[in-house]
Amino acid sequence: MKAEEDLDELGDKLYSLIFSKHGEIAGKLTGMLLELPDTVIKQMLQDESVLNDGISRALQSLSPESQVVCEAEEASASSDSLGERLYDLIDLHNTGHTDKITGMLLEQKKEVTLQLLSDPELLEKKINIALKTLLEQGELEANMTESSDSEVESVGEKLFDLVKQIDPTHSADITGMLLEMDSESLNQILKDRSMLEVAVQRAQSALAAHTHTHSSE
Repeated sequence: MKAEEDLDELGDKLYSLIFSKHGEIAGKLTGMLLELPDTVIKQMLQDESVLNDGISRALQSLSPESQVVCEAEEASASSDSLGERLYDLIDLHNTGHTDKITGMLLEQKKEVTLQLLSDPELLEKKINIALKTLLEQGELEANMTESSDSEVESVGEKLFDLVKQIDPTHSADITGMLLEMDSESLNQILKDRSMLEVAVQRAQSALAAHTHTHSSE
């Protein structure tokens, strides 16, 4: 219910802004814009230029004639203005790489950039592609190292619980040994109990051999 109330409130505010410019079809336009994510709607309420872009796209989908209006707006839009608006929308995704991604997306044609400003799904796809590109280029190496540490910790906890069921006495040592495996193998043994048991047996054997060697010395 709370979500519906918030949407109604956003709709009322959006409608009042649109009605002053497009009275007859304000309801239709408001309904179309309310299909966008809440974060984008709130951005529209705070930034008139973002709202105008959204309205232009909605008008374009309603009537071919509105393309003339849309093209006029595109022609008057400056690169700096587009960059600032795009930056704000990308920043909402909290990637930590807003500057780099904005720069990459601004290398596209102005028509594509304008479309990104009013199409959140397309923007999200482009952001994910940009992140993947940065990763491949090694730009996110530092951040990925941090996230990898947290991921290993999470995997380690899951693995420890499973190993403890098989060998509670040596669960800590065996878990540590298994965590030296590559990520793909780790994921497999977490999903496949039989593979886990085999891996544990190998670790037990290695652990026993190691213990025997030290006891002989």
